[in-house]
Order: sequence, then structure tokens, then C-alpha cells
Amino acid sequence: MSIWLGKDPLILASQSRARQMLLANAGIPFEAVPADIDERAVQQSSGLSAPGEIGKLLAREKALRVSRQKPGRHVVGADQTLALGNQLFSKPAGRAAATEQLTMLAGKRHELHSAFAVARDGKILFADVSIASMTMRSLSAGEIEAYLDQAGAAVTTSVGAYQLEGLGVHLFERIEGDHFTILGLPLLPLLAFLRSERLLCV
Repeated sequence: MSIWLGKDPLILASQSRARQMLLANAGIPFEAVPADIDERAVQQSSGLSAPGEIGKLLAREKALRVSRQKPGRHVVGADQTLALGNQLFSKPAGRAAATEQLTMLAGKRHELHSAFAVARDGKILFADVSIASMTMRSLSAGEIEAYLDQAGAAVTTSVGAYQLEGLGVHLFERIEGDHFTILGLPLLPLLAFLRSERLLCV
């Protein structure tokens, strides 16, 4: 018997392997259908500056985009924003940008704002944001270069140039927050919502 009670699998509007892993490990059947939106254009046109609000907006837009293509289905959109004080970070475009981000983050505390939204038939049913605080070790230029050598192209796939579930764990001295939030999908409030929709048997 499956833990999932829905007629159709959940849809995850994301290509993130970490998010897909979280759903799979929780026993949630899902289909990954990436949302084709211009995140930076959506952010700039919104006029928003608070990282949590930006994350929630992008999560909502992703969920809505895919839900309009998949009538009757529950669609989860997600987004993660990194804030160092008032400065927001995006995924680094290449190694030079990754080096710059890590140099700025080294020895400092930053916040990850992870948002998700659930949509069906072009309407948002639920949205939430969780925050984790991350304190990076002081890193020498040599240590940053050594990390980038080992991590390879993966550093360009995550904001802040790290993946905590991989080699990025070596960069940190303190982490405060939910593991799921750090990986980009606040799973506990999502599961609570799915239970409220009677989509889970537990």
C-alpha cells in the first residue's frame, strides 16, 4: 500500500535533485516538470527586496506555470534565496563568480530562505517560507580554490556555490535550521498541507 492517496502523482516544478530526493525518500510519488520562467525578470518586475517574499513569489510563479499545463494536478513550486545582510545572491555563472561568492561568504553568517507553493488549476492553495542560518568558516584563497577543484561544475547549480549534502559541508562551522529548508524544500509544512488535502494516509 502506498502512503500516497492521490489519483495522480504529485508534480514537482523543479529540476533540483535535492528536492526530488526529499520527496522520494518521503515515499511521495511525483513527476518532475520544470517551470520555464525567467526568474530574474519576475523578481525585477515585482519590485520586492525581502528575500523571503522573493522566494515565495518565484515558488508561486513556478507552481502556477506548471499547474496551468496540468489541469487537476497538485503542483509544488519551490525557490531558495540566499541573503548576506541586505545583499541577495543568485547561482554563480561560472568558477570566477563562485570564487567571488565564497570569498564574500567566508567567515560570515548568511540566511537561506526556502519557499514553496502548491497550486492546482492555476490557483495557489498554500505557500510557506522557512529560514536557515548558515555560518561559513573563514577560508583562505587556497582553501576556496581547493574546494572548487574538488566540487567541479556542481558549484554553478546552487546559490552560494555550495551543496550542503555534498562537499559544501566542509565550508561550515555552524548551521541553525531545518535540514529540509537547507536543501530547498521545507518538507514538514508541505507534508502537513498534503495531509490536510487527504493526499497522505499517515
